[in-house]
Amino acid sequence: MPLPSIRRIAIIGFGEVGGIFGPDFIQQGFEVFVFDILFGSKRHRPQMLSKARQCGVTAAADLPSCVRDTQLVISAVTPTSDLKVAKQASSLLRAGQIFLDINSVSPETKRKAARLIETTAKKNTAHYVEAAVMAAVVGPRLKVPMLLGGTHAVEAAERLTSIGMNAAALSNEIGVASAVKMCRSVMIKGFEALAVECLFAARQFGAEDAVLESLAATYPSLGWKGRLPDYLISRVAQHGQRRADEMRQVAEALRCVGIKPTMALATAERQERLIREMAQRDLFFDAGEPFSWRALADALVRNGRRRSKKIA
Repeated sequence: MPLPSIRRIAIIGFGEVGGIFGPDFIQQGFEVFVFDILFGSKRHRPQMLSKARQCGVTAAADLPSCVRDTQLVISAVTPTSDLKVAKQASSLLRAGQIFLDINSVSPETKRKAARLIETTAKKNTAHYVEAAVMAAVVGPRLKVPMLLGGTHAVEAAERLTSIGMNAAALSNEIGVASAVKMCRSVMIKGFEALAVECLFAARQFGAEDAVLESLAATYPSLGWKGRLPDYLISRVAQHGQRRADEMRQVAEALRCVGIKPTMALATAERQERLIREMAQRDLFFDAGEPFSWRALADALVRNGRRRSKKIA
């Protein structure tokens, strides 16, 4: 029996990914429903509802109304919420729905989520598909490359491609795609953390230009004298806590195969530390303003400046 065509899409979690995928799907003529736990926060609700209106999506009152009568359910939450959302959604899903788990969690966490969905969902016919998002979503948006895993990965890749996504089936086993993502994150998130530590120290010594010149000479194709330093450090300043949570999932994945996660845990600490230091000085990242790593480095070492500031 063929699965129903995708007309309605639910997105659980309305952060960066939801705020990009939502309007992109709307532009293609799909109905999009979103739900986020911050909808229930007095502090954040007005801002979140305003964001939903700007994106053209429907803000659901609760999780059941978000996923009801949709053909595709995308879980785009924090790593620590992955299993909680899978458990909550499992009793709500119906026959033919695809539950696409795009969260950055360990292979074992994905396997646990799959068991929750496929053993609890109504009539046991909801399809769990793991997805590993292999690049930052900001640039390619809906076309960001994804690797899929699970028994329904091939069919899901065809259906997701048909609605404008860039998905490729990697394995019929849950966990392989996430393992690719986790191993890659050791390098990518570690690279960001190294940039923070290296360049912030160089700035305090007054040596950053010479350091960047040396890095550019050693790795001329990376862009050390261009946008790369701002880009790497901006990702930490904007998403450091989420990245730290992901790196702890990476550490769990490495332990499962007998590798001590020395670098993964150090990366988590470095990413999280920057967020703590910014919060202590009332600094915040403004996505609407140009970012300068030098301005952030300078702001962090100033004494007695506790008023709220943008980093630009």
